[in-house]
Amino acid sequence: MTVTWEELGWERLAPGVGRCRLPGWDCTVGLVLGEGTALVVDAGSSLAEGARVREHAQRIAGRRVTHLALTHPHFDHVFGAASFAGAEVYGAVGIDAVFAYEREEMRLDAIGNGLPEADAEEAVDHLTPPRHLVSGEWTLDLGDGRQVLLANVGPGHTAHDLAVLVPGSVSGGPETVFCGDLVEESGEPQAGPDAVPSRWPDALDRLLSLGGEDALYVPGHGAVVDASFVRRQRDELAARFGVS
Repeated sequence: MTVTWEELGWERLAPGVGRCRLPGWDCTVGLVLGEGTALVVDAGSSLAEGARVREHAQRIAGRRVTHLALTHPHFDHVFGAASFAGAEVYGAVGIDAVFAYEREEMRLDAIGNGLPEADAEEAVDHLTPPRHLVSGEWTLDLGDGRQVLLANVGPGHTAHDLAVLVPGSVSGGPETVFCGDLVEESGEPQAGPDAVPSRWPDALDRLLSLGGEDALYVPGHGAVVDASFVRRQRDELAARFGVS
């Protein structure tokens, strides 16, 4: 039996589009519904959390999750991915190399940020590179006239940043852009050792060109923002890292 977004603590953003802010690291996961399809954006920080996200998504959709898009290869966004068995998984080109060769770094980062060691080890043991790697743009046809654009807009927050653009609906719903951690609202954007600061402002320019002035921009952490917020954050990052 299907339930409403709100009954499960999710925020409905537009017809067939919503998101949930997960506890712990305030990480956002998204859900986009099509005709007999359901796309989840990001997978949570552990296999258990990924399983809860999938369960909630399927109860809202009334169908199985068919697609999963990973915005970047940080543990709080990807460690739940193995809980989406059977879904078609997408990520930016290069995320496969991170999953293959930087597993120990990912495990240590997760533990250092407070994920229980057993959860981190279990997630790394089950980590599988996405089947579909996006080098430029990839249009997903979710049926019922709904097409979603996956755009490799990075590097920026990492070397492998993927944005998800959901066009506005014919009924007047706004365009929605899932930004991953290229945009953060609940704190200052984090630039770790895998960030590419010199390219980050360019990535945000790309986000703005995709979504436009009237879109909803969904950050990886925090409340939904508008184009002016993204533009301010872009200018702050440019000043912080001394780039134009």
